[in-house]
Amino acid sequence: MVTLRHRPRTLVATLVAAVAAAALSAPPASAADGLVLHYPLTETDGDVVADTSGGGRNATVIGDATPGGPEGLQLGGVDGHVKLPDDVLRGLAEVSVSVQVRIAPDQATPYFVYGLGNSSGTAGNGYLFTTGNAYRSSIATGNWSTEQTATAGRDLARGVWKTLTYTLGGGTAVLYEDGAEVARKTGVTITPAMIGGGTTTANYIGRSLYSGDRRLKGAVRDFRLYDRALTAAEAHDLGFIADDEKGRRDLAAIDLGDTSAVTANLTLPTTGPYGSAITWRSGDPAVVSADGVVTRPAPGRPAATVTLTATASGQTRDFRVTVRPELTDDEKVAEADAALVVWDEDDIRGNITLPTTGLHGTAVTWKSNKPGTITPTGEVTRPAFGDKPVKVQLTAEIRAGRETTRKKFKVTVTPLPRRQDYEGYLFGYFTGEGSATGEQVHFAASRGNDALKWDELNKGNPVLTSSLGDKGVRDPFIIRSPEGDKFYLIATDLKMHGNGNWDLAQRKGSRYVEVWESTDLVDWGRQRHVPLSPETAGNTWAPEAYYDESIGAYVVFWASKLYAEDDPGHTGNTYNKMLYATTRDFRTFSEPQVWVDPGYSVIDSTVIKHGDEYYRFTKDERNNTSTTPCSKFVLAEKSAQLRDTSYDFVGDCIGKGAINQGEGPTVFKSNTEDRWYLFIDEFGGRGYVPFETTDLATGRWTPATGYELPGRPRHGTVLPVTKAELDRVRAAFP
Repeated sequence: MVTLRHRPRTLVATLVAAVAAAALSAPPASAADGLVLHYPLTETDGDVVADTSGGGRNATVIGDATPGGPEGLQLGGVDGHVKLPDDVLRGLAEVSVSVQVRIAPDQATPYFVYGLGNSSGTAGNGYLFTTGNAYRSSIATGNWSTEQTATAGRDLARGVWKTLTYTLGGGTAVLYEDGAEVARKTGVTITPAMIGGGTTTANYIGRSLYSGDRRLKGAVRDFRLYDRALTAAEAHDLGFIADDEKGRRDLAAIDLGDTSAVTANLTLPTTGPYGSAITWRSGDPAVVSADGVVTRPAPGRPAATVTLTATASGQTRDFRVTVRPELTDDEKVAEADAALVVWDEDDIRGNITLPTTGLHGTAVTWKSNKPGTITPTGEVTRPAFGDKPVKVQLTAEIRAGRETTRKKFKVTVTPLPRRQDYEGYLFGYFTGEGSATGEQVHFAASRGNDALKWDELNKGNPVLTSSLGDKGVRDPFIIRSPEGDKFYLIATDLKMHGNGNWDLAQRKGSRYVEVWESTDLVDWGRQRHVPLSPETAGNTWAPEAYYDESIGAYVVFWASKLYAEDDPGHTGNTYNKMLYATTRDFRTFSEPQVWVDPGYSVIDSTVIKHGDEYYRFTKDERNNTSTTPCSKFVLAEKSAQLRDTSYDFVGDCIGKGAINQGEGPTVFKSNTEDRWYLFIDEFGGRGYVPFETTDLATGRWTPATGYELPGRPRHGTVLPVTKAELDRVRAAFP
């Protein structure tokens, strides 16, 4: 039995690299005969992929693809791929293609692992390709209808390395998986040389030749193309890995992070990237169990060190884990003191969050030397416009058991702004998943107070781009603070471009919301990636907010599918509900509550207040049938209480007859008259279409005419702005 003892991180990294490199070791000499292309794909930087066959036909990395050294080229699934040279199949009467691939668990379909050939318009036009769903390879002289296919009739396993090999010679195509034959097709009448008459200009790894297909997400390495059909023995040598070697590689790939000062449970993998089952044994289960559950020593006791042993296919590897003791009360207080902050202390413009519970469950109480300006519970009264800023000292007492400490904050409260009339509108939106930049924040500006005439800003390019989470944002919503001089922009953390798996996006989607804030609508500061939904949520869609004067805080609401507590994999069936939480600063939020649950799926609520009533507009997500004729359209409700869970019905089927279906409503009042506008996103059609009414209570909306919207606007927000604000954003984003 081989035992791999725990090593420092640098040595472990070296071990992983060495084991991964073993997967790329040279095959027997016979398997190198006829090698036309060989891309190990083990570069560590740059966008050039070296051809080591001796032919010097290097390839190019494009899009969201990152060199990963011996772990292969990492493909993000958005637009990443490798562009091979032209005409790689010219003159080939026979062919073999082999590649190692690790397909991501959330890979969307359809997709190609590789495709060699040509495209015409949106379709392939003569090609050789392999996909994992179902695992098959096809050769064609035209589009899909001309394909001649060898198929295994099942999907490839995901999240594990697989060697895929296809050979074609003498009219017989053979498909191998990890060196074992899984499919055979006789009577193949197409040769590689027939594709494009030898001219092929769409040769890719990680990209389909059909423009509507998805990109490969995962990793690839060791791509080989031969001018002959490999023998079964040669294909076996390329793909076969003995179980003990798989176990060795899987153990080498385990990374538990820093185990020198553990304070929380460990995630111990039970399968490896080569498919081995991994089991665990603990030298002291009372401290760290075989499931990774950590029990810390009592306060004041020394740290405990445990050896965890992972076993895979008869191989073992040890990990040394040191568990810190529970903190003493004075340690809890000291760490809570260091962690406690008051946000925006130099420029306070509204109610602030003064937490009553600190780090490690410590109790926090507050005092203010000027409670008329800032109360001990965080309510703020700002100086009048023209007055000087007010300095306030806040004192927090932090307690754990009998241990206490005090921390002082000197904060500044900014005077109120001058009230100004609104003389225009700002439109924030996204443009859809059809382009790489469509799922980012775009701006448009109205032509003065004309709510129906708009100009794109920033030459139609995004104004804000997400660098966190899914690195895509949809449904941007902008809210002005009740004082008038602070703005928050919140948006869905989701990127569907190059994905298309809407079911997965609602099972394994983000629980976070993306947040920016500004005082001038131009400088939006640093993006924040803030957790919002509970762990049972599969998605966090279309967050919006409205200020609730009765509690002095914003009510943030969004759609989530909530799964059962005993279904951590989110495999069950459920539907979208509207949830809400409250916040003062878009940093800390209350526990989410269900707001709208009619027993079927609803999304995209938006709210406006008129008089004493809150009017809420929500999309009915049910399939449209004869018994649910208003499904896939927006309905209107009202209530005197914003957080009420029982709004009164106002109207439904809004827009039906003028649009085919609608979602993502945004509602706003005219700056000049008692008229309201409701923009509804005709998804799958024109995008936003404007409607208007002079009486919210009727629920009747008529299509607006003569409108000029920005190009391709999707779910977003229209915000009334002053002339100075409108001029400022136009100047900043021409």
